[in-house]
Amino acid sequence: MTSAASKNADSQQPAALDAIIIGAGFNGVYQLHRLRQEGFSVKLMEAASGLGGIWHWNRYPGARVDSHIPNYEFSMPEIWEDWNWTERFPGWEELCRYFEHVDKKLDLSRDIQFNTRVTAAEFDNDRNEWQVSTESGETSRARFVIPCIGFAAKAHIPQIKGLESFKGISHHTAHWPKEQCSLAGKRVGVIGTGASGVQVIQETAKVAGHLTIFQRTPNLALPMEQRQLDVAGQQEAKKEYPELFRRRTETESTFFDITADRRAAHEVDEAERLATYEAAWKKGGFNFWAGTFTDTLTNAQSNRLSYDFWRDKTRARINNPELFESLAPTEPPHPFGCKRPSLEQTYYEVYNQDNVDLVNTKTTPILEITPTGIRTEAGEVELDIIILATGFDTSTGGLSQIDLRGTDGKSMQEGWTDGIRTHLGIGVPHFPNLLMLYGAQSPTAFCNGPTCAELQGEWVVNCLSAMRDKQQMRIETTAEAAEIWGQELENIANMTLLPEADSWYMGANIPGKRRELLYYPMVQHYLSRCRENEAQGYPGFILS
Repeated sequence: MTSAASKNADSQQPAALDAIIIGAGFNGVYQLHRLRQEGFSVKLMEAASGLGGIWHWNRYPGARVDSHIPNYEFSMPEIWEDWNWTERFPGWEELCRYFEHVDKKLDLSRDIQFNTRVTAAEFDNDRNEWQVSTESGETSRARFVIPCIGFAAKAHIPQIKGLESFKGISHHTAHWPKEQCSLAGKRVGVIGTGASGVQVIQETAKVAGHLTIFQRTPNLALPMEQRQLDVAGQQEAKKEYPELFRRRTETESTFFDITADRRAAHEVDEAERLATYEAAWKKGGFNFWAGTFTDTLTNAQSNRLSYDFWRDKTRARINNPELFESLAPTEPPHPFGCKRPSLEQTYYEVYNQDNVDLVNTKTTPILEITPTGIRTEAGEVELDIIILATGFDTSTGGLSQIDLRGTDGKSMQEGWTDGIRTHLGIGVPHFPNLLMLYGAQSPTAFCNGPTCAELQGEWVVNCLSAMRDKQQMRIETTAEAAEIWGQELENIANMTLLPEADSWYMGANIPGKRRELLYYPMVQHYLSRCRENEAQGYPGFILS
């Protein structure tokens, strides 16, 4: 193409946007709102038909958030002033309504392209911009790409022989149909007892003719202490919301009302320690995990004290002592809290029901799925419905579904073969002008969604604004900075008990995935590093 022809072709193309955001969960929504406020031209691309991210897709029976209200919502007054919740831990239906409310208040949909799955993005060195491709064949150009995919965008479907042969109904919890298939009176099998497994098991046990639970590792779940909320109570509480949201930005847990005791658990008098445990237990939610003693995840002796308290509390709810070792074993299956604790309401009482059986897949492995059920070493369990509650390929899995190509010609996944490399969990070497949020090597799993969207998200907004003021067109992470950040994550992991659990924190739930700490667990330290980086002019990044 001649130079003149090239210029003519360029003139017929739409002007490049300042930014394309991928994903309409809390992070994507906040970025769209804030970047528009700062005068940037921006478009958000979302594969689903509506806002909500994971809450659009997670529609299985019992799906609800594990962060309590009002921690789990935006701090913007224009949103919370006339919004009231019905439960302390809202379900997926109410969260979808919340996102509709946010959309209406902030007028977001006019800049969102729904039903648009991004499949590829490649950086153009000459133009200093990204070309983004979608499943429909559409391409768009933007100076910056901001992936807000979240950590649970790719469901893990285990490789079980015969899965496709099953003639009944089979769904992964993350792919639950909008039509909501009925479980009433059916023979249901649930594979997996992680967070989604706990929730779907509680609901299924109420209505199923028979429920068989296939468990690999017992879930060290904590009491949710769910309760209904009324409008009058919330209106009174809203007088304190500005202060509560301010405190939310200062606690390590990112919950305004959960702060850990700075003492070592094993050094505290037994009576005082038990009183601390008991008080946190009664509060429910993550209080027993994040609101007791700060050395729970770093000191094996203190961790064991937490586990023993959990075990005895849990066994008191199980009628059949023969299930003690399966559900709350004498020896911990892994250090307490080194897998994210699930929250439950009636989970352990389920095992007291006559219509519920538990299969330990470590001692009685699943051999295959047949057209009529699941065959284990003990025989076949005939089923009408199979529910795969087998979790997610977290953090890197969602990004792997997009062919992101950097300046070295490699995909992001290829570049991470020998370990994830980012700076601040935001920038990636060889990927200029790509700034990811709520992803690998940032707090993510240790920082609830709306809080992290605001705190981490402001770094990106401020960075793009500063670059515009200085007429800078490009920002790129150095390989050296990413190597240092990766080493920091490794050092932090080695200071804790986290590597001792086969958790999705470590990528250990996915066969063949490299084992490494995927998330930065020290939230306030991370945020101070981000503020310091901004104040110093973004060291570790090359701006030009």
